[in-house]
Amino acid sequence: MANLNIKIDDVELKNPVTTASGTYGYGKEFTDFMDVNRLGGIFVKGLTLENREGNPYPRMAETASAMLNSVGLQNKGIDHFITNILPDIKSFDTYIFPNVNGSTYEDYVTVTEKINVLDEIEAIELNISCPNVKEGGMSFGINRNSAMKATRMVRDAYDKTLIVKLSPNVTDIADMARAVVDSGADAISLVNTFLGMAIDAEKRKPVLAMATGGLSGPAIKPIALRMVWDVYKAVNVPVIGMGGIMNATDAIEFMLAGSSAIQIGTANFIDPKISEDIIDGIDEYLDRHGIKSAEEIIGALEA
Repeated sequence: MANLNIKIDDVELKNPVTTASGTYGYGKEFTDFMDVNRLGGIFVKGLTLENREGNPYPRMAETASAMLNSVGLQNKGIDHFITNILPDIKSFDTYIFPNVNGSTYEDYVTVTEKINVLDEIEAIELNISCPNVKEGGMSFGINRNSAMKATRMVRDAYDKTLIVKLSPNVTDIADMARAVVDSGADAISLVNTFLGMAIDAEKRKPVLAMATGGLSGPAIKPIALRMVWDVYKAVNVPVIGMGGIMNATDAIEFMLAGSSAIQIGTANFIDPKISEDIIDGIDEYLDRHGIKSAEEIIGALEA
C-alpha cells in the first residue's frame, strides 16, 4: 500500500478524501453505511451564529448531470453544535472541520471565537459565499475587498489552520485566491456551487422556491478542475478540490490538477459509501503506477 497521508498546513490527514459541508451532515448520519473513521476528515454542515430554518420548499431539484439546491444553511446554530453535536462526533477517528458562515463580519468572528477555544477542532473552513446583509446581500466571496476583510478578521480570531472556501462565481478565481492567502488563509478549498436555475415550463415558474440555487454534481467538474488548476498555480498553500467528484478517477484528476485533498459532495446522496470506494481507488491507482505516496501526484499534471 502507498502512503496516503496528506498535510494541510499543520493538519496531517490519513488520506486525501474528505466530505463536503452540507452533503454529509455531521458524519453520524452515515455510520450505518460506511466506516466514517476511514475518512481523512469531515467538513460538517454549515454553522451560523443563530438558529436558521433555511429557505422555503422546494429547495432541491435534479438537473441534467447535476443538482440544484437552495437549502439556506439550515442549522441550529454554533452553540447547539458545541453542546449537542460535537460530543457525539468528537470520538470519530478523523478530523472534524466546522464550516463557518455569517451574515455580517461580526457574525463570522463570533462563530470563530466560539470554535477557537475547542481543543477537539484543528481547523475551520471559512465559507465566504454567504450574502452580506449589510451590503445589499452581495456574497462576501465575489468581492475582493470583502473577501479579504472577512479572511483577515477571522484570521485574527483563530489560532489554528484556516481554510477559506472560494465561490466560483467570480471573474478571476486565481486573483481571489491570492487575495485571501495574502489576508491569512492557510489553505484554499474550491469550488463552491455555481449559481443556477431550473424552470417548470408547464407552470411557467421556477422549480426552486427561491428561483435560483447552487449547482453541483458531475456537470460542473470540468470547470471546477480548471479553477483548481488556476488556483494551484497562483498560490503556495494547499488546495482542497471539489466539484463533481463521483469516483476515484475524478479524485485523482483533481489531485493531478493541484489538489492536496478532495471533498466528496453530491455523490454522497447517490451512494452513501462512495468515500470508502474512492479511498480504495486512489490506493489502487498509486500501487498500479508504482507511486509510493499520494503527495507525489499533487500537481503532477503534464501540461
